Amino acid sequence: MGLFSFFSKDKKQELDKGLEKTKDSFFSKISKAIIGKSTVDDDVLDNLEEILVTSDVGVETTLKIIDRIQKRVAADKYLGVNELNNILRDEIVGLLNENEHPNLIKDFDFPKRHDPYVIMVVGVNGVGKTTTIGKLAHQFKSAGKSVVLGAADTFRAAAVSQLEIWAERVGVPCVTQGMGADPASVAFDSLKSAIARQADVLIIDTAGRLHNKVNLMNELSKIRKVMTKLIPDAPHEVLLVLDASTGQNAIEQARQFTAATEVNALALTKLDGTAKGGVVIGISDQFKIPVKYIGIGEKMTDLQPFIKEEFVDSLFKS
Repeated sequence: MGLFSFFSKDKKQELDKGLEKTKDSFFSKISKAIIGKSTVDDDVLDNLEEILVTSDVGVETTLKIIDRIQKRVAADKYLGVNELNNILRDEIVGLLNENEHPNLIKDFDFPKRHDPYVIMVVGVNGVGKTTTIGKLAHQFKSAGKSVVLGAADTFRAAAVSQLEIWAERVGVPCVTQGMGADPASVAFDSLKSAIARQADVLIIDTAGRLHNKVNLMNELSKIRKVMTKLIPDAPHEVLLVLDASTGQNAIEQARQFTAATEVNALALTKLDGTAKGGVVIGISDQFKIPVKYIGIGEKMTDLQPFIKEEFVDSLFKS
């Protein structure tokens, strides 16, 4: 089962529906920007720059996109506005292509490994971190993989019980030590359990607080260190979960967490409830970290692998 096997016609329709608010906002603004224009001139580019910034693509990424379009306009003085969407689409896909990570698994299905594939999930409380873990577990299990969850967010009272509920719902084991336990100890026990069970995947939840970045950094570093005693290159994936509906605040969270630990993958949740889907492009480009999953609904199947061409096609679908 390969990556594109997940993108059935139904999945594509779900993605189109999930991005409706972003697409409608984006396209209405672009349509207004090119009214009465026949070629891509400075006015059109200025308007496009404003549209991208207000769509939460971010200033740095917007300027990069505009610069690339300007170079294409310079090469073809008579570039028509009817071609602008295709050019913009190409440049966004090009930016996203620059942020691939060769060592990350590409799908919910992957070749059998000798050791478990370890995913450490980070992110602030309220972004949908625990829900994302549950959905990940469900989709890995649906792909025929054995999964273990580790409840290492021992700081928040409800975190452990929420993960246990998800584990029961999905039908996978969850390793816990209760509230107040040492998170690194939980992570170590979880990995031991996953190895003993010959599990394919271990997903570890971690604390989402940011009020003390030094403590957070030390905690995440300790979790990583204890796991290397059992598997030297664990965790294989540090997945940062961000709420797309928070726009620029999600970018600030990305900045904080990438400073605290070595994030190498992103999951953007709640895209279906926001017109700020452009933040997916800005975060991936600004931090040079690939977006791996996007959440476009409440169902367990509504966490999709991020396929950049499909995402951009949906964004530009008329």
